[in-house]
Amino acid sequence: MTSVLVSVAAGVETITLNRPEKLNALNPEMHQLLRGALERAADEPAIRAVLLTATGRGFCTGQDLSERDVRPGAPPIDLSVSLGNHYNPLVRRMRALPKPIVCAVNGVAAGAGANLALACDIVVAARSASFVQAFSKLGLVPDAGGTYFLPRLAGMARAMGLALLAETLSAEQAAQWGLIWKVVDDAQLAGEARALAETLAAGPTKGYGLTKRALLASATNTLDAQLDLERDLQREAGLSDDYREGVTAFNEKRAPRFKGR
Repeated sequence: MTSVLVSVAAGVETITLNRPEKLNALNPEMHQLLRGALERAADEPAIRAVLLTATGRGFCTGQDLSERDVRPGAPPIDLSVSLGNHYNPLVRRMRALPKPIVCAVNGVAAGAGANLALACDIVVAARSASFVQAFSKLGLVPDAGGTYFLPRLAGMARAMGLALLAETLSAEQAAQWGLIWKVVDDAQLAGEARALAETLAAGPTKGYGLTKRALLASATNTLDAQLDLERDLQREAGLSDDYREGVTAFNEKRAPRFKGR
């Protein structure tokens, strides 16, 4: 049974982490399959949104620590290799994907698993879900973008507390702090996330991708640089077929039929 399931329907590529017996802890095979799924999403015009979710009672507990040999006498482990080969490219692919990524967090999201969720564009969590920056329990630094996402989403004070204390954050608290989009009852998670992804897949895909670029760039841009970027991206958006369709539909008082180009 494959550790990552991939399917496409209604313009949505659904990527499902599928190691429930390991709480979907990540290993090299999963990274390879995730890379392939994201490359497919980037290359295929028929895919206009991505839904990332997981099987079982946990979303993802980060790195599979059972693969780390830390017994006395074992050679030291250079964790930068794993980050450089797997986690950093994964986060970069997710952020650069010119299509929206919806994440449905169905249970605990810990360590790199929590930051994998935060790398998505819109995060919906089940009420029973939780988030924990577990790195300090192992003497490590938050990775997979954790030190980037946390202060920007929750502020420095909360980011520092989450990173140093490794306290578990409930889904409702994560929503209140601005880490995620919304919380829904457990039974509604799959349907809510699917409906959201399908709504995005039927929308102006090119405009979504440009909006994503603009918002992500704002974290480091000056106001002047951001205004210039908005000008340049708006020019590109205004030349799209979807913009023409959007204006036509508005004038004709009907729902637009976007094609994603």
